[in-house]
Amino acid sequence: MSAPLLEMRHITKHFPGVLANDDVSFDLRAGEVHTLLGENGAGKSTLMKILFGLYRPDGGEIRLRGEPVEITSPNDAIERHIGMVHQHFMLVPTLTVAENVALGLKSSKGPLTDLDVVSARMTEISEQYGLSVDPSIEVWKLSVGERQRVEIIKAMYRDAELLVLDEPTAVLTPQEVDDLFVILRQMTASGQAIIFISHKLREVMDLSDRITVLRNGAVTGQTVPAETSRQELARMMVGREVSLAPEKPPMSPGRPRLTIQNLTVTGDRGTVAVNGVDLEVRAGEIVGIAGVSGNGQRELAETVAGLRPAEPGSVVAIDDVDLTTADPASSRAAGLAYVPEERMRDGAIGEFEVSENLLLINHSDPAFLRGGLFNFDRIRTHCQRLVDAFSVKTPTLQTPTRSLSGGNIQKLIMARELDSDPTVILAAQPTRGVDIGAAEYIHGQLIEQRSDGVAILVISEDLDEILGLADRIAVMYEGRVVQMVDRADATREGLGLAMAGVVD
Repeated sequence: MSAPLLEMRHITKHFPGVLANDDVSFDLRAGEVHTLLGENGAGKSTLMKILFGLYRPDGGEIRLRGEPVEITSPNDAIERHIGMVHQHFMLVPTLTVAENVALGLKSSKGPLTDLDVVSARMTEISEQYGLSVDPSIEVWKLSVGERQRVEIIKAMYRDAELLVLDEPTAVLTPQEVDDLFVILRQMTASGQAIIFISHKLREVMDLSDRITVLRNGAVTGQTVPAETSRQELARMMVGREVSLAPEKPPMSPGRPRLTIQNLTVTGDRGTVAVNGVDLEVRAGEIVGIAGVSGNGQRELAETVAGLRPAEPGSVVAIDDVDLTTADPASSRAAGLAYVPEERMRDGAIGEFEVSENLLLINHSDPAFLRGGLFNFDRIRTHCQRLVDAFSVKTPTLQTPTRSLSGGNIQKLIMARELDSDPTVILAAQPTRGVDIGAAEYIHGQLIEQRSDGVAILVISEDLDEILGLADRIAVMYEGRVVQMVDRADATREGLGLAMAGVVD
C-alpha cells in the first residue's frame, strides 16, 4: 500500500463553547476517493477548512507527501496543489463568472486582465465536465446550483492534485452524476486524490474507496463500501437507527387546492424562466418537482409565494382564490405556507433571536398583543411550544438564529410555517444541507401534514427525496414541465432522462 499523500494527525479545533474537531486523524492516498461522512456540525467542514488554510488548528499536524506543513491561507493551499469546492460558496456576487474564476490568479498579460483566456479555458472545462455556465454573467443572477458549478470549475481550473469536493453532485441529473463519477475515477487513475463529502449515501457507496465517519467532532469509524451498508453508515453518523425511506400511508387525495395554469415568468436575466406550466396539487397529496437547478424551479416557487410577478395569462389559485397578482401576505391569508430554497436569505434573519424568527409572519396577531404592545409572556409560551414540538435544538429562545445548525434553522422555519394551519405547503429544497436526522424529521412532518389533508408541493434537486416523498412527480426542464408521472410508475433512469430533456 502506498504512503499517504496527506495525513492529518490528531487535529483539534475549538470555537467558543464548541469542540469542533476532537483529536481527528485522517489520511488520503494518491489515486483514491476518501469520503468524509457525518451530520451537520460533525466537524467535516472545519477539518477541510483547516486543510485549506481557512482555519488554524489548536493541536495536531498536517503532513503532505510525508513532510510536515503549515497551511496558513487558501493561497498557500493552492500553491501546494490543494483545491476545494466549498459547501457555502466563496464567490463575489457582483463579479462575472470569469472574474470570479480569475480571482487570485496571475494574468498572462501582465498588468492587463486576460478574461478572454480565462473564458476560453472555462469553456473547455465546461464542455469536458458538462458544467455549462456563461463566463460573462454576473454571479448574483445565477441560481444556487449554477453557483456551485462555478465553484467546481474554479477548482478544476487550478490543476489541483488533491481536490476536496463538498456536495458536488447536487446540481446534476443521475446520468450526469454517473458521468462525473467516471471523470473522478479517471482523475484518481492518473494519481489525483479526492476527498468527497456528500450526504447522499447511495453516492458514497458507489464512489468511495474508503469512508471515514465523524460524529460530534470525533471519528466514529472508518470502513470500505464492501464491508458496510447505507443503513450502517446512517447509524454511525447519527448514533441510532434511522429510517432512510419515509413511511407513507396510502394516499386519499381530495379536490385540487393549488392550481397553476399557463404560468409564465420572466427571470432575473430578462428571459423566460417558467414557460406555460400547468400543475395542480390536491388535498392529501404530495407533488414533487424534480429537475436540475436553474430550470425554473426557483422562479416557480417565488411566483406561487407572491414574491415574483407572473406574465399576463397566468393563473395561480388556492381554493379558487386567484392569487396571480397577490403579494406574500395575501398568499398566506389564502392558506399558503412557504419554506424557501435559501433559508438564511429568504426564510430567517440570522441576527434575530429564535423567538423573533418564529414570530416573523404573525407578530401582529392580537393573541400576542396587550394594549397595543407585545404580550411577552404569551409570545414566550408560544415560541417554547414550537421549539419543543419541532425539536429545535437551541440554548435559549434569545439565541441568535445564525448560531444554530442548518438543520435546526430549517426545523425553526418549518415550525413557524406549519403552525399557521396551512391548506397548501410549498417546500423548496426542504432538506438541502441538513443532516440525516433532521431530514428524517422534516419528511415525517410533511407526511403528517399530507395525512391531515394538506396539499403539498415539494421542489427538490435530490431525486432520492422526491422518490421517497412524492405521490406524483413533475420534471421541469428549461422552464417547462416535460413529464408528469405517478410515483408507482417512476424510475430513476426515466426521471434522469427527463431532467436532461430526453422525453418520449
